[in-house]
Amino acid sequence: MNGASREALAAARERLDALTDSTSVDAGSLADELAAVTALLDREVSLRRVLTDPAQAGEAKAELAQRLLGTQVSGPAADLVAGMVRSRWSQSRDLVDALETLADTADLTAAQQAGKLDDVEDELFRFGRIVSGSTELRAALTDRKATTSAKSQLLRGLLGGRAQAATERLVTRLVTAPRGRSLESGLESLSKLAAERRDRMVAIVTSAVPLSDAQKQRLGAALAKLYGRKMHLNLDVDPEVLGGIRVQVGDEVINGSLADRIEDASRRLAG
Repeated sequence: MNGASREALAAARERLDALTDSTSVDAGSLADELAAVTALLDREVSLRRVLTDPAQAGEAKAELAQRLLGTQVSGPAADLVAGMVRSRWSQSRDLVDALETLADTADLTAAQQAGKLDDVEDELFRFGRIVSGSTELRAALTDRKATTSAKSQLLRGLLGGRAQAATERLVTRLVTAPRGRSLESGLESLSKLAAERRDRMVAIVTSAVPLSDAQKQRLGAALAKLYGRKMHLNLDVDPEVLGGIRVQVGDEVINGSLADRIEDASRRLAG
């Protein structure tokens, strides 16, 4: 993806993270819905072009997406897609690629929430090795004449009850709807997504007043350096929070003013 599309995808991934961090949104169900929208826009080229037309107002495209999807998918899924079509995309195809990435990410998030992300990452790797070592299996999974049902049934026999549900869903989507990807490159991309997800940490930040963009950026950067991982900030406001801010990363809780915490982080890094 080029500049505008990369920025649009990054923004969409942030919105997805915010949605799936909420306990009211089922990440696995959201993945299925995003995959269905991916398939729809992959088929409907004219619709895809309308939703990514730079000459059309973003809000008008978002309203169109809401009308089309409002009765087909959940509110969070429709809102996420509407937000995506408000953005600018370098090519109409990039929107579909981004939706596919979000669907895969949502499934990996579901695995992470269940404490099974490491298992999924390992299973994707091992499945790739099995495929590369079996010409017959690879031929069966990539046979263009084979029906989607036949391929799904084959994968259920291989993975059903032996792999995590997220692994089975991810591999099944890749095999039945490769969208121009080879099986090997698709599995490699999924493994990379899983690794990225594993390296991500979440900081729950409660502040007495809303943080400015600059404050959020400084805090996120300081925490990422302290913990050695990418950090996603979940923000909340509570006027009664002690010291002006409360940061929770896993089981660790940090209290104190924002300025003090950033300065302390800088000192710890320097020391």
